[in-house]
Amino acid sequence: MTKAFIGFIVAIAVLWASNAIAQTTEPQPAAKIVVDAPLAEPLSRGVVFIQYRTENLQIVPVFGAKALDVSPRIGHLHVAVDGASWVWAESSGGPIIIAGLPEGPHKVEITPVNANHQPLDRSVIVEFVIPGRKAAK
Repeated sequence: MTKAFIGFIVAIAVLWASNAIAQTTEPQPAAKIVVDAPLAEPLSRGVVFIQYRTENLQIVPVFGAKALDVSPRIGHLHVAVDGASWVWAESSGGPIIIAGLPEGPHKVEITPVNANHQPLDRSVIVEFVIPGRKAAK
């Protein structure tokens, strides 16, 4: 009975593994990002909180060519502030938080990319204003 049970478990594992591998060869739906406007209260303190969600893309800190075959799709976000030529890779899956920007208007460009840094969807540009700070009395 024990050998039969172990054989059954092995058969299930083989079927499950072959199904998981098959999933990586099928086309996946297009990745999409939805970005909310920055939260107003933190902006009043000079901090930008940008909440987002992705569809058909899990944001994780995994990089490299082999990660392109993972299903469901994994990737991260490229974030650029005020037209900078450099970006940072946001891979936490949490909100994008930026502090220390000067007063005035700003733009943050957010691009969902795969594990090899290739864009998966259009970039989203979030515009906001850091208000002037009131002088202490």
